[in-house]
Amino acid sequence: MFGRTEKVKGLPDGIPISSLVGDQQGALFGQLCTEPGEAKNTYGTGCFLLFNTGNNFQISKNNLLTTLGCGPEGKTVYCLEGSVFIGGAVVQFLRDNLKFFKESKISEKYASSVKKEDDVVFIPAFAGLGAPYWDMNARGAILGLTRDTTAEQITRAALKSIALQSYELVEAMENDTGSKLKVLKVDGGATGNSWLMQYQSDILGKRVVRPSNVDTTVLGAAFLAGLERGFFLP
Repeated sequence: MFGRTEKVKGLPDGIPISSLVGDQQGALFGQLCTEPGEAKNTYGTGCFLLFNTGNNFQISKNNLLTTLGCGPEGKTVYCLEGSVFIGGAVVQFLRDNLKFFKESKISEKYASSVKKEDDVVFIPAFAGLGAPYWDMNARGAILGLTRDTTAEQITRAALKSIALQSYELVEAMENDTGSKLKVLKVDGGATGNSWLMQYQSDILGKRVVRPSNVDTTVLGAAFLAGLERGFFLP
């Protein structure tokens, strides 16, 4: 226990604070990725993929990070982490800057309406590129435009860019660990876009599992607090 609440607006005094966990570690535990070889990807403003390596403290040869996670019963394990700076933020850019639509959920309808492949490529390097490139000087671009290019095509290319960046993370992690990921567990707001999730599954050639509760960071923190207080049996 880390202490108790005191003078916190909206909360009574005396609630035991039994869990403190980082965003991605919370999501990893909330997805129950507690065994080596399991992985989750959080699709929010950016994307953050953690691959459980168990007791193996591994230094990546593919420009990934080494971080901590929670194994069974909340015990410490090691993970490889890949960070994508711009994930769901590309949809916000299309909505707020380019005014393609008023609600982000319309992006799924736009992408689904494009029935054939085209040459439009969206590079979402608004703040540089994260793993595995770590290039802070990279900048965004939309390539392959013609006079006939539509907002729907650009939207689809933007959604594809989210999945393609995540594909590179999975590829890097598999190369580092020498093991193939069987299932990718996903969470975060952008997972509500079913077109994106299906495309992610297609290019990975793997099952993508979306839980009914996609706020797994909070869920993981609650699980850990419950274990600490004896609410859940280990």
